[in-house]
Amino acid sequence: MVLTTSLAGRVRNTSLPKSHALLPLLEAIVNAIQAIDARRGDSATPGRINVRVHRDTQAEFDLGQPGPGRAPMKPIVGFTVEDDGVGFTRQNMSSFETLDSDFKSHLGCRGVGRLLWLKAFDKVTVRSAYEDEGGKLRGRQFRFSVEREVEHDGDADGFVRPGTAVILDGFKKAFQQNAPKSVDAIAREVFEHCIWYFLRPGGAPLVTIADDNESVSLADLMGEFVESAMTSSKIEVKGQKFDMLNLRLKATARNSVPRLHWCAASRVVIEENLSGKVPGLHGKLADKAASEFVYACYLTSDFLDERVRADRTAFDISDRIAGQPLIDDLSLDDIREVVLEEVRTILKAPLESAREQGKKRVHEFVTKRAPRYRPLLAKIEERGITVDPSIKDQDLELQLHRQLQKIESEAFIQGQEIFAEADAEPAEDYAERLAAYLATVSEINQSDLAAYVSRRRTVLDLLGRLIRADKDGKYSREDAIHSLIVPMRTESSEHAADGSNLWIIDERLAFHDYLASDKTLKSMPITGSESTKEPDIVATRLMDSPVLAAEGQKLPLPSIVVVEIKRPMRKDATEDKNPIQQCLDYVKRIRAGGVVTATGRPIPPTHEPPAFCYIIADLTEKMIERCEISNLRPTHDGLGYFGFNDSAKAYIEVMSFDGLVNAATERNRAFFDKLGLPS
Repeated sequence: MVLTTSLAGRVRNTSLPKSHALLPLLEAIVNAIQAIDARRGDSATPGRINVRVHRDTQAEFDLGQPGPGRAPMKPIVGFTVEDDGVGFTRQNMSSFETLDSDFKSHLGCRGVGRLLWLKAFDKVTVRSAYEDEGGKLRGRQFRFSVEREVEHDGDADGFVRPGTAVILDGFKKAFQQNAPKSVDAIAREVFEHCIWYFLRPGGAPLVTIADDNESVSLADLMGEFVESAMTSSKIEVKGQKFDMLNLRLKATARNSVPRLHWCAASRVVIEENLSGKVPGLHGKLADKAASEFVYACYLTSDFLDERVRADRTAFDISDRIAGQPLIDDLSLDDIREVVLEEVRTILKAPLESAREQGKKRVHEFVTKRAPRYRPLLAKIEERGITVDPSIKDQDLELQLHRQLQKIESEAFIQGQEIFAEADAEPAEDYAERLAAYLATVSEINQSDLAAYVSRRRTVLDLLGRLIRADKDGKYSREDAIHSLIVPMRTESSEHAADGSNLWIIDERLAFHDYLASDKTLKSMPITGSESTKEPDIVATRLMDSPVLAAEGQKLPLPSIVVVEIKRPMRKDATEDKNPIQQCLDYVKRIRAGGVVTATGRPIPPTHEPPAFCYIIADLTEKMIERCEISNLRPTHDGLGYFGFNDSAKAYIEVMSFDGLVNAATERNRAFFDKLGLPS
């Protein structure tokens, strides 16, 4: 019985990820390189490969003047790859017509490259000239498609020497949309995929990639990519031998991370980012003998050649899973582990320098930007944390925070174990473990306190920015400042105890029985009022109990705090919008309507609970006039007014925004200085 093969079925079952949209083109170029390598007698003459990018020539609608920036490039519809290699000889043609041919298996070829052509393109046309056994130049041409398979179309003419032109036509949209668009980007991907040919003894043919507007020679990219070659290394893993080609690549935006290239059949199959996989190996490296460079390794082996998948996008090699028992077969993890150990040796001096720079970066960040990690920095460094010296602040913060979470989690588990032993006969090292645990807890507590103080510094910095005019001379609206001090339209039950920043105004305001922000008097349980007026902030605190214990459980009477916030440098306020009078009116309504506390307990009848009115507003001429009419005295620094209103039985303080920031900063200066934060 004769078995037959369906080309359509083979193409359908051939895998080509969209992320590898240019792989069919790369296969055509590698075939061209191998055809040039196979030439007899003139190997000293470098071959030539010309790749032409074909774009859609369909006219586009003129929709008016184009916007700023570069005009969009027309879609790619195909490629032509021309070479001056041996051409489609009788053996090559026979191999082409045989699926899964092993004609070039000694080169690592699997005979599936042409299947990838039909996976991404509608049809392929081949024109070629070759020398027969007698040395006579002959030509052939044929079409190749899923529907009609191989269609011979007579002899090709126009050739004066052997060579081949492969035309890939009808680039399918799914792959077209995922492929690089510009000639430069295509050239770079081709170069990286075929770099082995450029680095081998004898080098590569002259490869040019062009369209109607641009042309790039891959030889020019060699100097742009590669700083210099390093020593080649040979490693052995479970009896299998591997070659490592180590390169110094020039540090560019494209070449910014160290990479391990897993190669097979002289092609790059997998590109692996090595950042962080060796301590100190992140981005750019440098040593005393060279400028900055990025490390790259090209790994080759017969073992990899034999196990590359047909589509050349992965290997049929297991990748050991953490926690699973070791296997006798060689895994990717086994290979990677030995490669990384060799990298540590090769890059010993640059890695030591990078680790020192990374350590310096961490210390500088902790000192200036994140003092909360200072108490635990020694423990974090004991864990071997290494960072890229050029890491962004937010990324470094995330790394340090992850380390802090691990330390806290381990301390919690350690504490549970120690407390479980408390009632039993303690082990010999119990006292030592207890001391270590208590020391860690103390450091964590110091870190929490440092984070709290650092947060205050950040809040004051933000407030300082909000009160300044922008580039157009405009100031922030009062609601932006209001929300920073306390979330708007909320009550005590709607945010955590530390969810507001009332400490900016007065530290005592952090301890209250009831707090309302931008809520109507009618909606407040402490008033019983029907008024729909909205004071910016209202707070009550019970008397006759320590401030730190004022939880709303004791009576007889509460204190009342009202805060009004006005827009920075506001000059349009009229007399009926006098913020001082507004505050006194709110106090009067609260006193008249007070019926229960926030916890529902009745308030004894009294109309004289102590009241404190804070007005946050810049001291415009109108505001100063109102302060003087209300018999308020200027503060010593001239940034505010204060006084007591006898008839309303209320303390009144008017603070300019500069005075507010200055006062809050001065109250916290000792803490800021202790942490090394600028104050």
